[in-house]
Amino acid sequence: MADEDARKLAIRSIELMADGELADFEAVIHPEAVNREDKVEAPAARGRGPAAFLGSAQWLRAAFSDMRWDVHEVVVDGDLVALHTTMHGRQTGTFVVYGPDAKPEQAFPSTGKTFAVTQSHWLRIADGKIIEHWANRDDLGQATQLGWVPPTPVYLVRMHRALSDARKAAGH
Repeated sequence: MADEDARKLAIRSIELMADGELADFEAVIHPEAVNREDKVEAPAARGRGPAAFLGSAQWLRAAFSDMRWDVHEVVVDGDLVALHTTMHGRQTGTFVVYGPDAKPEQAFPSTGKTFAVTQSHWLRIADGKIIEHWANRDDLGQATQLGWVPPTPVYLVRMHRALSDARKAAGH
């Protein structure tokens, strides 16, 4: 794949997280693709292929609206593409973090606040599609901007209630 095509494919795969549907993911995500970041994500995000990547997107969309990524730099080296981005969004839903057993482990209820955090995304390409993804994110910066840390006593109570609700919704 030409460097410019790899660059466009990588950027498109990140943009889909905000508004892509399954058919969009099928066009850019390899059937055997793995997301190395799925360990804390919702059960639908675990596994391989376009449906799992859509599951990641839906998990993010459930908590954050107005999501977008500004892409600052793209580096292509053979089958590997690195993106330096800033993710923007507003927390309008509860953000649930899942444990290794796919059960809700933490829940951060909506604060209505906006955030902008840097991220790097690493994507491997095979057969003209994304086959592997992993990332480095400024999770502490995001948590601080959203008011999750340091938590107020009232927010701690809201977190406890949100986790209980998430566990009930997941059947746990």
